[in-house]
Amino acid sequence: MGFTVAIVGRPNVGKSTFFNRLLEQRKAIVDDVSGVTRDRQYGVAEWTGKSFNVVDTGGFVPNSADIFETEIRKQVKFAIDEANAMIFMVDVTTGITDLDMAMADLLRRSAKPVYLCVNKVDNSARLLDATEFYSLGFENIFFVSSISGSGTGEILDAITTLIPDDGTDEFAATEGLPKFAIIGQPNVGKSSLLNALVGQERTIVSEIAGTTRDTIHTHYKLFQKEFFLIDTAGIRRKNKVNEDLEFYSVIRAIKAMDDADVCLLLIDATNGITAQDLNIFSLAHKKGKGLVVLVNKWDLMDKQTNTARDYEKLLKEKLAPFTDVPIMFISVTEKMRIFQAMEKALEVYENKIRKVPTSQLNEIMLKAVEAYHAPVVRGNAVKIKYVTQLPTHVPSFAFFANYPDDIKTPYRNYLENKLRENFSFTGVPIRIYFRKK
Repeated sequence: MGFTVAIVGRPNVGKSTFFNRLLEQRKAIVDDVSGVTRDRQYGVAEWTGKSFNVVDTGGFVPNSADIFETEIRKQVKFAIDEANAMIFMVDVTTGITDLDMAMADLLRRSAKPVYLCVNKVDNSARLLDATEFYSLGFENIFFVSSISGSGTGEILDAITTLIPDDGTDEFAATEGLPKFAIIGQPNVGKSSLLNALVGQERTIVSEIAGTTRDTIHTHYKLFQKEFFLIDTAGIRRKNKVNEDLEFYSVIRAIKAMDDADVCLLLIDATNGITAQDLNIFSLAHKKGKGLVVLVNKWDLMDKQTNTARDYEKLLKEKLAPFTDVPIMFISVTEKMRIFQAMEKALEVYENKIRKVPTSQLNEIMLKAVEAYHAPVVRGNAVKIKYVTQLPTHVPSFAFFANYPDDIKTPYRNYLENKLRENFSFTGVPIRIYFRKK
């Protein structure tokens, strides 16, 4: 599983600003009114070569006093259940409030590490005020200012010491077997696909969105093919389905993604691809996972002469820039093309582990470089002399050049396209690095 850190705290203590700091980007919509964090809050933070998932639980607290406590309790419970560590944020300018006390009480009962993070400490007077938070009884206490970023390095250091270096995996025993995660929105038919493939009711499915119980690893061994299927629907049934549901399912999807080699993004043909799907897609791409897009419920679509072709073209426009992705039209209920979909996933897996011989790589890629040279920068002619594939999980290539820093994105894209034309890397992200000879 990917290491996951949840940021908890009552509204308006600066969780989103801190979250943006960790991710070094403006992702959340932040405003001074309590409870305005609308954006779904999850991302990947990197520090000293280690990366982990960050979840900002601020996304789901309604703006009214009476259900406040229960919502916050739910938020903390979610963090305790789903995360490996918690960052508990408080605000020095307001001091300890009843809500802080209530949250601290819940967090202290968890066996998981809690980092108390006192925010808005940006001068020495406030540092003095901040000492009252020692009374909450947490041993890991940090004084930060999310706005300026002071103190965030120390908390990141503390968190990354918890993450094992070797990226150990609880599925080490199943090494060598491809792992496929079925990801997508609630109710697009993820569990039904799993059941159709395995041929038995493995997961409890009903018509209500969000009834699947938990992330399930199913060992699949049929027709000389063997792999693991990870069903990510895994949501414990909530009474208040819609709002939290999406949040929970996304977090689960992210966790399952960390386990998988290839992600099968299931979308509903009748709804098309949604913003949330694109979010999940680009996250999987960023994590370097293989991808296959499965358009389910194709049997319900009204077919004209080239519906599938037009639909695919539209999809690829939305998925850009990563368009070298297999798209398949399936119907789980009709068992239409679902086994071909698995074959496609296995192909993508093969592409992901493909190692191109260095001689072949140089022969083809140096010709491509000859055909179209990198643009001259500051009068320097950029020369690329040698290419090699790096021993990484994601296909990565190092191009050795005399001025590696002068090579710009368009040329990088050109090289990536040439790699894709000559070697099959369909469905797999490619990383390209330029190094000094």
